[in-house]
Formats: sequence, structure tokens, C-alpha cells
Amino acid sequence: MKALAAWIFALAGLAASATANAQPRPAYDPAALFAPFDMGQAVNQYRSSNGLPGPAYWQNRADYEIHASIDEHGNGHGPVLTGSEIVTYTNNSPDALDSLWVQLDQNLYRENSRGAFANGRPQQGTSEGYVLDSVEIEQDGHFVAANHVVTDTRMRVDLPALLAGHGQKVRMRIAWHFTIPGEWGGRMAWGNAQAGPIYDLAQWYPRMAVYDDIRGWDTLPYLAQEFYLEYGDFDYFVTVPADMLVAGSGELVNEAEVLTAEQRRRLEQARHSDATVMIRSPQEIGDPASRPRQGGQLTWHFRMQNTRDVAFSASRVFAWDAARINLPGGRSSLAMSFYPAESQGNDRWGRSTEYMKDAVEQFSRRWFPYPWPAAINIAGPATGMEYPGIVFDGIDDAGKTLFWISAHEIGHSWFPMIVGFDERRHAWMDEGFNTFIDVYESDDFNHGEYAPKRDGEYAPHGGNPVDEILPILADPSAPPILSRADTVIERWRHPVTYFKSALGLVLLREEILGPDRFDRAFRRFIAEWAFKHPKPADFFRAMESGAGEDLSWWWRGWYANNWQLDLAVDRIAPAEGGGTEIVVASHDRLVMPATLRVSFADGSRRDYRLPAESWIRNVSTSLFIPAGQTVTRAEIDPDHRLPDRDRANNARTASAAAG
Repeated sequence: MKALAAWIFALAGLAASATANAQPRPAYDPAALFAPFDMGQAVNQYRSSNGLPGPAYWQNRADYEIHASIDEHGNGHGPVLTGSEIVTYTNNSPDALDSLWVQLDQNLYRENSRGAFANGRPQQGTSEGYVLDSVEIEQDGHFVAANHVVTDTRMRVDLPALLAGHGQKVRMRIAWHFTIPGEWGGRMAWGNAQAGPIYDLAQWYPRMAVYDDIRGWDTLPYLAQEFYLEYGDFDYFVTVPADMLVAGSGELVNEAEVLTAEQRRRLEQARHSDATVMIRSPQEIGDPASRPRQGGQLTWHFRMQNTRDVAFSASRVFAWDAARINLPGGRSSLAMSFYPAESQGNDRWGRSTEYMKDAVEQFSRRWFPYPWPAAINIAGPATGMEYPGIVFDGIDDAGKTLFWISAHEIGHSWFPMIVGFDERRHAWMDEGFNTFIDVYESDDFNHGEYAPKRDGEYAPHGGNPVDEILPILADPSAPPILSRADTVIERWRHPVTYFKSALGLVLLREEILGPDRFDRAFRRFIAEWAFKHPKPADFFRAMESGAGEDLSWWWRGWYANNWQLDLAVDRIAPAEGGGTEIVVASHDRLVMPATLRVSFADGSRRDYRLPAESWIRNVSTSLFIPAGQTVTRAEIDPDHRLPDRDRANNARTASAAAG
């Protein structure tokens, strides 16, 4: 997501850095690699030993009614968004709560915020963050002022009485306004297309922090990483000038009030069309007839169920097109794209809806059905960012770049929007899992038109991913995957959080478990944790239990450490008692299942599959070829599928014909 090429410049120095920091190679230690792996999370009635939600799993809930409006004239510092919300918070935990914690992510933009210091660079822009006009709790049917304390991007709201668990509810009302950040806002911003402004609004309302069974209130500050949110239903209203179009997460409820009769007709046509239908063409941008009212304001009403967030974009310079998404079980959704006139064209945003439709259909077929009524792609200033059912991409994106970024961003609907990962702590789960499913979408789309996936997220130099990962594994400054997200500096964010994490899943699927076992376990993990909050240990246990494999060695070597792999054919020699012995050794800390290809004097060859347990007791294992077959050559990983750091020792020719 986010600035896909941002790490390519840093990557250019990885190989040199790895060479400069080279250390003596550690000896392979079977006992260290195959030792039990401490997942750091207890098994209990909430989280089961099989990695799935336990019989007493609980999760709190936050339902929102939000009213917001954009004032383009603003306050002298920029346009302003003003809003009010009522949050109905349900405490399903066994605990009584004396306060609520709320996320105030706009406070990131305050001068001297924690995020500003964590970034370590001058702030590109600042604002006052959230200005809280009122914070109230409902008591005896009336809203009354609530005592509250704001700390950076968090707010504690004290309750007048304990909120009991097991389903008790409380309602909170908050009114606020803030200056909408310019393009320096990053994940949300406003900026000018050629014909006028586009407003990409996210992190736009105070959002409930998560209270879960692992940490209680999870109140990590917002340091410009990402999010951890509760699920609920959203009913929200956005008031803007009447000449604007608004695209929002979920379903547009009041089409008759905000669209022309012709636009409603075209939209209905799109709901039944596999080809893209133009709702408002680039030629109609600015045409008064393309809006139902001239002057004044219109309120757009959206609803979205069972989601952790909503976002929207508004502009008077949007073209708009759409097409039907075909989902499993005969269901359907709607792929839509909104973009300014300069983005039009079949080599540019004219294919965006085609990309969105295919990605959602393929992800739904392969992994889990898409649950929401629309999947929307926005061309605007906040490029490369995702929210449930809506993503923000770049006005200038085109061709394979637009395909890759569109597929990636809407892929986040699965991770972390459906499977509710904690991105604040475990960004590798949302970015790596999503990049993993993107690899297969690149293969699937239009018979591989943009295959294989080779972009800023995955093998960015266009080569074999198992080779491109080697400098990252070799660099002692590279963090392991299991690092807190906030500690991973920009140099390593894409190489580790995206690329290494995704490649780990590709290797687990293709080389360790095989697609049949992997896919069944992975799909079950997604289905059981849909709209819930799994942790890393839940994933590790779910894959082990679901696939029937102890993967301690893989979690330790690839995820908890940056251990390297170096398998070698050390010897081909006559075996005691006849035949030939081929010795395959591990020269570094990690091993993997591998194919050994043996060639014979008669021109034939045979592949032998060596499991990881080949090296569970010793640094080497032997394959014995019966007498009567003359071995001429042996090669480990002949198809170049493993991240082997030294391929020079992978093959050996028999010094004298053995057999």
C-alpha cells in the first residue's frame, strides 16, 4: 500500500550493507531450530489450542451514527470537516468498565505529537487536530457532559457508573471539528486535481479503541502506522456542496435525493453488467445537468454493516463508472471507480473498475466471499491507502502499476478489514497476508496479463523472489518479522513487513505444506476469524492444527529470526555394502523441505523429496541409491524454489561413476 516504490531506493544499498556487515556463518544446530516454539499466548476458553476462537470468545462492539459536513472555506488554515456522532458501545466482556477509550487519530497532525517525534523528520504540515466541541454520556435518557482526558491521540472518557459486562450498553455523543490536512496528511488528505479539489476523508471521526481479552484496553498511540478497531454497524450522513459527488464505504441509501434520474438508471444497469458502465462520464464533469440541484448543499446517506471503519471521498471533478461483481452463492456486489478527467483512458483509470471487479471475484473465490455492497477505487491525493470497501489510489497511476496497487488495496478488505488484525502491533499480518494473496491475483487476472507480481511490495527488481530476499536475510540490521510495527523503520517496512512476510506464506503454501493442506487451513482460519481479532499465535496454531504439521522450526527461523538457508550436496560416494550414498548437508541455521534431483548414467533422472526432518538430528542426511544404478550428478533445489544463499554448492558431479 502507501508509496509502493518508497523502499526501492533503500533496497539498492542492502547488498552492499550485507557485505559490509558480514559475520562468520553460524553452524547449523538442529536442536535450536527444532526446539518447541513459545508463541507467547496462553490457550484458554477464549482462544483455543487449534488457533480458532474458543467456546467463550467475546468481542465488544461499537455502532455509530455520524453526521458530518465539509466547509471548503474553512477557518483560514484550510477546509474544515465538522461532525457529531453517537456511539452505542456494547460491553460483551466479563469485566465491568469504569471508562471508555477513544482514538483521536487527527491529533497526529498536532505540533509535537508523539507521531511527529517518532517520525524523526520535520513535520510537513500541522493542524490543531480534533477540536472537541462536546463529549457526553447518556444517563437516564439524557446526554450529560462527561469528564474526559486527552493524551496525544487517545481520550479516556469516564463513565458515571460501571458498565457491566455480558452485553450491557452505553451511548456516548461527541461533537468535533478539524482542519482537513493537505497532501501532507498522507493516509487522508485533500488536494487539487486539474479542475478542482478532491477530499479523501479517513480517520475522520473519533473511533473506539479495542478492549480485548489479551490486553484489555489497547491504547497504543497513533504514530502514523495503522489501526486496530472494533466492529459494528455504521449509519452516516455527509453534507457537501450540491455539485459534488460523494463515494463512501457501504451502500448509498438515498440515491433519489443525490443522483439524477439518468445516473440512477445507469447505476441500475451497472448492477446487472459485467462490462463497465459509465455513471458520469469525464465529458459530463462540470455539466449542471449531471447534478440534481444547482446551488446549496446535499446530504449523502450511507450504511455499512459489520465493519470496523468507514471512509469517504468527495469532489465535483469526479467521473464515475461501475460494474457488477459476481460472488459465490449467487450474490453480487458493485465495483466502482471515481476519478478526475485527466485520469481517464483505457491505459489508465478506464480499467480501474475492471481491476476491482476481478480482484474481488478472485479473492472471494479463493479465500472468503466479499461481504459488502460495494468495492470502490478513488483517484485522489491520499494515494495507496485502504479502508473497508473503499481505497484511495493515485491520480497518475496507470497500467500495471494501477492494477497492482488497486488489487493490493482492495485486497486489504480481507486483511485486516474482514480478518481484524491489529495493524498497530502486527503490520506484517495485514501487509504480508494481503501481498501474499496479491501474488495469485496477478496470475489470475486476464490470463496473467500483469503476471508475475513484481512491484515495490514483492521482488521489486523483477527477479526470482527467493533470490531477491537474500540481501534482506543477510543484513544484520534487518528486523525480524515479529517486530512491533512502530519499531520498523521505513528502510525495512516494505522489504520485511510486505515482501518477507508474503514470501513466507508463499513458501509455506508451495514448498512446505502444499496447496491442498495450506488452502484448507488458511480458509478455515479466515472464516473462523472473520470480523474478529486474531493474534499471531492464533494464526500459528491454526495453520499447524489445520494442516497437521508442527511448524515450530519455520516460525522460529523465518518469523522470529532472519535465519538463512544453505543446503548443499556435500558428497557422492560408494555406499558401504553397495550402491551410492548422496550426502546433503545444512550449512546455515534454517532448513526447508527440498527436492534432490539425481541423474543417472543412462540419461534418466529422479526427484527425491527430502522433508525438513531430514536434518532434525544431524547437520546432514544421506540418500542411498541401490546398486545397479550409476549416479552421475545430484542437485538440491534444482528448480530454484528455495531462498538458498549459496547456490554454488547445490550440485555435485560424481567424481567417478558410482553405482
